[in-house]
Amino acid sequence: MSKSWQSTLKLPKSAFPPRPRPQDRDRYIQQCADDFYAWQAANRSADDTFLLHDGPPYANGDLHAGHALNKILKDVILRVKVQQGRRVSYIPGWDCHGLPIELKAIEAAKDKKMGPVPLRKAARALASKTVLKQMKSFRSYAVMGDWEGRWTTMDKEYEIRQLRLFQQLVSRGLVYRKYKPVYWSPSSGTALAEAELEYNEEHLSKAAYVKFPIVGDCSYLPGLKDFTGNLFAVIWTTTPWTLPANKAIVVHDDLVYHIFRVGNDAFLAAEGSLSRLPKVLVEDGMAPEILGSVRGSELTQLRYINGLQGKEATSQPIIHGPFVTADSGSGLVHCAPGHGFDDYQVCSSLGIPTSAPVDGNGMFTEDAYPDDPSVLKGVSVLHGGGTAVLDLLGDQVLDVHEYKHKYPYDWRTKQPIIIRATAQWFADVDSIKGQAMGALEEVRFVPEAGKKRLEAFVKGRSEWCISRQRAWGVPIPALYDANGDAVLTEETIDHIISVIEERGIDSWWSDDPKDRAWIPASLGATAEYSRGMDTMDVWFDSGSSWTQTDRQADIYLEGSDQHRGWFQSSLLTRVASAAQPATKPSTASSLGLSPFKTLITHGFTLDKHGKKMSKSLGNIISADEVMNGSLLPPLKRHKGAASGSPGLPDALGPDALRLWVTSSDYTRDIVLGEPVLKAVHQSLLKYRTIIKMVTGSMHKSARTAPLTVVDHIAILRLRDVMDEVHRYYDNYEFNKAFSSLNRWVTNDLSSFYLEALKDRLYCGDGGGVLEPVFMGFLRMLAPITPVLVEEAWDHRPAWLKEDASALHPLLQLYSSPIIDPSRLVLDESQLRADIPVLMSAHTAIKAASELARAGKVMGSSLQCSVVLEVPEGQARSVLTRHSAELADMFIVSSLDINVDVPKTEWVYSQEFEVNGTTCTAWVVPPKQSKCQRCWRYVAPEPETLCGRCSDVINGEGVD
Repeated sequence: MSKSWQSTLKLPKSAFPPRPRPQDRDRYIQQCADDFYAWQAANRSADDTFLLHDGPPYANGDLHAGHALNKILKDVILRVKVQQGRRVSYIPGWDCHGLPIELKAIEAAKDKKMGPVPLRKAARALASKTVLKQMKSFRSYAVMGDWEGRWTTMDKEYEIRQLRLFQQLVSRGLVYRKYKPVYWSPSSGTALAEAELEYNEEHLSKAAYVKFPIVGDCSYLPGLKDFTGNLFAVIWTTTPWTLPANKAIVVHDDLVYHIFRVGNDAFLAAEGSLSRLPKVLVEDGMAPEILGSVRGSELTQLRYINGLQGKEATSQPIIHGPFVTADSGSGLVHCAPGHGFDDYQVCSSLGIPTSAPVDGNGMFTEDAYPDDPSVLKGVSVLHGGGTAVLDLLGDQVLDVHEYKHKYPYDWRTKQPIIIRATAQWFADVDSIKGQAMGALEEVRFVPEAGKKRLEAFVKGRSEWCISRQRAWGVPIPALYDANGDAVLTEETIDHIISVIEERGIDSWWSDDPKDRAWIPASLGATAEYSRGMDTMDVWFDSGSSWTQTDRQADIYLEGSDQHRGWFQSSLLTRVASAAQPATKPSTASSLGLSPFKTLITHGFTLDKHGKKMSKSLGNIISADEVMNGSLLPPLKRHKGAASGSPGLPDALGPDALRLWVTSSDYTRDIVLGEPVLKAVHQSLLKYRTIIKMVTGSMHKSARTAPLTVVDHIAILRLRDVMDEVHRYYDNYEFNKAFSSLNRWVTNDLSSFYLEALKDRLYCGDGGGVLEPVFMGFLRMLAPITPVLVEEAWDHRPAWLKEDASALHPLLQLYSSPIIDPSRLVLDESQLRADIPVLMSAHTAIKAASELARAGKVMGSSLQCSVVLEVPEGQARSVLTRHSAELADMFIVSSLDINVDVPKTEWVYSQEFEVNGTTCTAWVVPPKQSKCQRCWRYVAPEPETLCGRCSDVINGEGVD
C-alpha cells in the first residue's frame, strides 16, 4: 500500500522553541517577576504577609555567581509562599557606606586628598550608580520584589532611623567611649570589627627571644641565696615592635618555672620550654644547670626593667595571667596592654596603665623611645619596626628568627593589621548577651549547625567597637568640649537629629566648626563644643535595617560569613534597643527579641576544582557567564554554516542560573563549573522537550474522554511527586525537590506515561491527562524556573488560551486539585496496591525486549507480543483485572496471560517476583501484521490498517 497516512495522525504541533529566544526574554521576565509580584500584592491578604528581609549586598563593583545564589534562593522561597496562598513582602536593599566605596571614590578623583564633603559627594554618586547597575543584574535573574521601593543605608530616612536606634542604646547606658586596644588597619587608617578581618595562614613575622633584667631582692628563690650574678626573665614575642609598650611580664600561677644558670647569669623559663630556648643559653651543647624550680605564683613578687621605657623608667611587675601556657616560647609572656586584648584585660584589672606609641598610619610616635624620640619616630611598625626595636635592645636579644603563623589582615586592602589602643566608641554587649542568647532559642536555623556558630560569636563578644575614622558613613553624634571630653546624651542626640533632618547629614561635615546650631541650649550659650568626626561601623548601619518594619522578619537568608557580620549585628541592635538599662539586672523576656524567626545560611561558590572563587586567583565566575552559556562548549553549527565558523553558545538564560542554584545543596559550599552546568543544561533541555511535546499534543476533547488505567496511574504519580516536591520546598530543601522532580520526569513521565500515551495521542482519540500533567509540571517548576513556566504558558494551545477559567500556573495555589476528582473512577487504594505489580511486569518486559534487540530480531517494542506466565496469587489477580489495557500500557502489540508460549523462531524471557511468587515475561514475535498507520502489529493482513485505524479513518472521511 503506497498511501501515506501521516496526514491523518494527530502529531504534536507546537511553536515552543527548543531553546529560549533572546528577543522574548525581557518580556517573560517582566511578566513572571515584576507583574507577578504586583499581582500577588494586590490579590493576597495583607493580614497574612510573609516578610523576607534583605541582607543588603555591598554597592561596590560587579556582581558574581555568589550574589546570584543568594538572591535566587530568596526568590524561590517567596514564590513557594505565594503558591501557598500568602502575600509576600521583599524590598531589596543595599549597604552603601564604608571604606571600599570611599577608597574607590578617592581613586577615581583627581584630588586624592579631597576633604570630607567632596569625598562624601563622590562616594554617594559611586554607590548610587552601582546600586542601579546591580539592580539591573538582579532583575535579569527573574528575581521579583519591590524594586521601586528599594532602600539603601545612605537614604535620609534610613540614616535618621539608625541615629534614633543609636539614641536608644545611649539612653540605656549601652554606649561608652574608652581608650583600649582595637583591631587597627594602618592601610585603611581606621579601627576594624572582627568581621572585617581575614586570616593569612602564611604570614611571616620576625620573632625574637629577649631577656629582661630582674631588679630588687630575688634571693628568696631556690638556688639564688648566694648567687652573685644577674637574673633575667626570658620572653618570646612574634611582635617585637610592641616592646616599647611593654608594661608587665605575665606568668601562670600554676606552671612550674626553672631557674637555670648560663655562665655568670641566671634565667627564668617554664618547665618544658628549655628545648626551645636559643642556643646562646646552652654552653658547649650541654643542657643548662638548673638551680631550682618554683611555681609561677612565687615569681609575682619580682620586678624587672624595660630599658626601652627610658633612663627614668621605673621597674615593672611580673603578674599572673590565665591565658599563659608553656606550649610555646618560654612560658613568660611579654605584656603590652596597648597592643593586646588579653594583655589589656589582665593589666586594667590591676591598674597598670595602657600606652600605644603608634599612630594611625602604623608609625611609631616620639613616645616610643623617650631617650631619643627621633630614633623610632616615623618608623613603620609592620615594615622595619621590629628590627629597629631589637637593634635598640642590643645584647638583650638572645635570638631572632622568622615565624610563620596565622595573622589577621584587613579584608579590603589585603594588608596586615595591628592591635592598637585608641579612644573609640563601644557598645556594651556583655550586659545584653543573656537576652541575645535567649532570643536565639526561638529561632529556626537552616542548617541547624548555624545556631552553634552564631551562639559562639555572641558568647565570645563582650563589647563592640562601633566607631570608625572615616568620612563616608553615618556620624557618631557626639560633641566634645574644650578639654576633649565627649558629650553624648539622649537629649544632645535628639537635638543633633533635628538639625540633620533640617540641613541634611552632610552638613555635619560642611557646616562651620563653630556653628552653634548643633549645640543644644542645655549645654549653655557660650561653652565651646566641636562635632566629632567618627562614623559608625558599617555593621551598625546594616544591622539597623530591621527598624524598617514593626515586626519580626519570617526569614533572614545570607552567606555563612554573616554569622559574625549582619546576623550578629542585627540581633544585637534589636536586643539592645529593648534591653533593660545596664544598671539593672537583665531579667526581661527574650521572646520576640530576635529580628528573624528563621535564619538560613548558604555556603560559598567554588570553581570546578573546589577552590573558593576570588579575584586574586582569577577564578571568579559571573552570573552572566552561566546565563549566556559561555562556560559550556558551543552548540554545533547547522549544515549550511560557513566552514570553520564558530558555534553559538548554549544560552539558556536565567533558568540555567536558577536551576544551578536550586539543584545544589546550598547549605554547603557550591561548585560551579562545566560539569555541573552540563547536568543543569541537560535537565533544562529535557523540560523543554517535554513541554514542546505536551503543548503540541493537548486536545480539548481530552477533558471529557474516559480515563484509562495508565491515566489514573499518571495522575496518582503526579500528585505524589507534587506532594513530595512541595514538602521539600516548604522545608527549604530545594535540591531534594529538584531530584524528586527529575526522577518523576525520567521514570514516570518520559519513560512510562508519555511513551504509553503516544499511540492514543497520535493515532487514537487524543485523550489522556496531558493538561493536568502540564499544569502540575509547571506548578512544580514555577518557583525554580519561572521564565520557562511563563514561556510554556505563552505557548499553550489556542483552545486553552480562550478558556478564561484556566488560571496561569504562577497564580494557582499549589494545593488546588490538579484534575476534577469526579473523573477519577478507579479506587485509589486498590490502584496503589496494583501499581508495584504492574511496574514489575513492565520492567521485566522491557528487559526481555532489550535482549531481543541485542539479538537483532526486533527494534520497536511494537514488533513483539508478550505472554505473561503468572501463578495463582496477587500478581495474577492484578494483571488479569487490567488485562485489556496491558498491551497499550507496556507498548507491545498484544499481551496474553497464562497461554502457551508459541514455538517460534525466537523467544526471550525475563523473570520477575511479586510477593515471593516468581513470574515470567515472554517476548515473542507478533501475531498479526503491521498496521500501516499506527505501526502496531494488529492488522489482519500485510499492507492493511488495523480495525481501530480503519474506524478512525472512516470517521474522519479520509479516502
